[in-house]
Amino acid sequence: MIGLGKLALKIKLLALAVAALLIIVSLETFMLATQESNPVRVACVGDSITEGTGYTVELWRLLGSNYVVGDFGVGGARVLLSSDNAYLFTTAFQVAKQFQPDIVIVMLGTNDAEPNLNQTNQEFISDYTTLVTEIKSFASNPDVWIVKPPPVFPNDSDLDPEYFSQNILPSINQVANQMNLHLIDVYTPLSSHQEYFLEDGVHPNVEGAQSIASVIYNALSS
Repeated sequence: MIGLGKLALKIKLLALAVAALLIIVSLETFMLATQESNPVRVACVGDSITEGTGYTVELWRLLGSNYVVGDFGVGGARVLLSSDNAYLFTTAFQVAKQFQPDIVIVMLGTNDAEPNLNQTNQEFISDYTTLVTEIKSFASNPDVWIVKPPPVFPNDSDLDPEYFSQNILPSINQVANQMNLHLIDVYTPLSSHQEYFLEDGVHPNVEGAQSIASVIYNALSS
C-alpha cells in the first residue's frame, strides 16, 4: 500500500508534469498562430522580479504590436548552478528555448545575494557565463541583453543589500564585458527610489515595474 505522503508527492509531480505539458502545447499553438505575422520575439528571463511584477506586460505595451514578449520568470531563481533553484535547470528555461526568441533579456542575480551560499565572485561569473552560453546556443540565435537588477533595500530575508551591490553587480558587469554583451542598468535609476518597492524591500511595486520596463525599452530602442 502506498503511504499518503508518497501518494501526495506522486500527485504533485503528476500535476507539475501536466502543467509543463500544457505550457508547451499552448506555446506551440501560439507560435503557429503568429507564424505569418512574424513578430519580434522577446524572452524575458529572470526571477520573481520578472515573473511577479508585471514589467513584462508594460514592456510589451511600449514595444508595440510588432513584438511578442514572453515572461519566463521563475520565483526564487538563481544564477548559481550549485544552488537549489538554478535557472538553467528550470522548466521555464526549456520553454523559453522553444519560444525561439529573437531577443533574450536576462535579469538574474538578486537571489544570489546571500552570503551564506558560500559562493565566490568567480563562481557566479562562471555560472552566469554558462547560462548565457546556453541561451546563445538556441536555434533562433538570439541577441542577448543582461540586466543589472533593481536595488535590494533593507529586508527581512537573507538577501544582503551590501553583498548585492559590492559583489553581484560588479560580477554582472564583468560577464557583460567578457562576453561582449549588451548591458542594461536598471539598478542606478531605481537606487534612489525606495518608494518604488514593496515593504519587503526587494520587489518593485507598479511604479517600479513601469520604471524597469521603461529603462529596458529605452535600451532596446537606442
